Amino acid sequence: MVKILEIKVYKVIRVNLNIDKYQYDIHSLFKAFYGNEDVKVIVSGSSNDEGDYFALVNILTEEESPDLVRGKVVVSAGLNSKEIVPVQKEVAYIDHLTVSKNENASTSGDAYTVDTSKNAVKKAIYLALREVTKRDLPWGNLTGIRPTRIAMNLIDNGKSDEEIFEYMKNTYFVSDEKIRLSISIARREKEVLKEIDYENGYSLYIGIPFCPTTCLYCSFTSYPIGAYSKIVDDYISCLEKEIDYVAENFEGKTLDTIYIGGGTPTTLEPHQLERLIGYLQDKLDTSHVKEFTVESGRPDSITREKLKTMKKMGVTRISVNPQTMRDETLRLIGRRHTVAQLIDSFHMAREEGFDNINMDIILGLPGETAEDVAYTMSEIKKLDPDDLTVHSLAIKRGSRLAEVLHEKELKGELKVPILESINNTEEMMNIASRGAAELSLEPYYLYRQKNISGNFENTGYARKGKAGIYNILINEEVQSIVALGAGTVTKRVYGNGRIERCDNVKDIKMYMENIQEMIDRKNILFK
Repeated sequence: MVKILEIKVYKVIRVNLNIDKYQYDIHSLFKAFYGNEDVKVIVSGSSNDEGDYFALVNILTEEESPDLVRGKVVVSAGLNSKEIVPVQKEVAYIDHLTVSKNENASTSGDAYTVDTSKNAVKKAIYLALREVTKRDLPWGNLTGIRPTRIAMNLIDNGKSDEEIFEYMKNTYFVSDEKIRLSISIARREKEVLKEIDYENGYSLYIGIPFCPTTCLYCSFTSYPIGAYSKIVDDYISCLEKEIDYVAENFEGKTLDTIYIGGGTPTTLEPHQLERLIGYLQDKLDTSHVKEFTVESGRPDSITREKLKTMKKMGVTRISVNPQTMRDETLRLIGRRHTVAQLIDSFHMAREEGFDNINMDIILGLPGETAEDVAYTMSEIKKLDPDDLTVHSLAIKRGSRLAEVLHEKELKGELKVPILESINNTEEMMNIASRGAAELSLEPYYLYRQKNISGNFENTGYARKGKAGIYNILINEEVQSIVALGAGTVTKRVYGNGRIERCDNVKDIKMYMENIQEMIDRKNILFK
């Protein structure tokens, strides 16, 4: 089956697509090149098909022929609405349906490569937009969130580093640096996970959806603790009912990791933390747990008594997250703590015996420059954490952060326009990477997000023996994870790699009022 793709790029705001196919991937790839534009992919003839388009994508399908084993994608891209010197790109592929009939089809003697039709479309778009914009993307035409899985699968199939390098370069146009990063992380992940029980094991996630305040960039389920403090004990009672379900239905299985996240779990009072963790330990066999993490990321939620309680209850890993070491930025993004509070909380955690402390930073925060990132890293080096997660800011135009920045821009309070103020760069990424190396922290997990600043990635760095096991498990999706609490998602991983999910409702009151339904959803998933 031949696919012929024609693209005329005017100004990338609206992409008109003639058939509903590969819509998500096409949007993600255009957005990767034009991150400051509000890209929309509209299918011709749909209810939204109104007005002028700025990019036209036609995927034409010819009649399928049993003798046809080779297809071609053609891309035409103009520099602007006048279509000055259109760029022509061709990518050939053997359609996956046809490959199954002609596995020995030869492509020797020409430039054609074996590929799926979807990746051929993405290749053609990438090559054309690369020439139009004069830019290479660090992750090439990859639009998925788990690029290390490609390297992991190839390692499992016995491929050498050289073969993996060639495959990722030729198939996805990934940069040399990112290929090396993917391979190193994949091999490190395999080492960390070698003792994890995939078939008879599981991990547990407990969501605490309360925060001191909601950070403006946050997309997680989060509610201000001040307004919900009177229902926290009832919320814990609902978690206990879900724990009862786990105790009954996962008896005899190996619990490998426990992760209490949020929100901010340390918005709970010490007696509430002790109640929740104590109930968990009474009901479940935790003798095989290799890692017990509690996110205590907001310094304004940490007290010595809470740290003592967590240490006493067997928590082995915590997070104390600055995001930035600039007070001005912290105020802008809605975090009601200071850098001084962060430093005090970190030292307090060390004093209470925590020897595996993670810190998170975010690159591309509003108005921050490479100099700000360098300053943040220099201050983090003084604290010497065991684990550092470097995030690239992912923001939606409709988010509260975008609204606040827009208001400030209108008032003339921003030094640069809003879209320029949110910008991660390769220089920033390199500063963070070098800083992690100077702390003897090695990259151990990686994931990407849609609309991520600079088309980069989020990377976790850790000392040997301190890597966050749960972080790898949740990203690589190689083990079932049972999730409790409002807004959480449970994943069942089958032996053949198939994954099914069920979610708990995000609204706290709806979750509490319908707790039995939440449990029933898990019953159906794991029956």
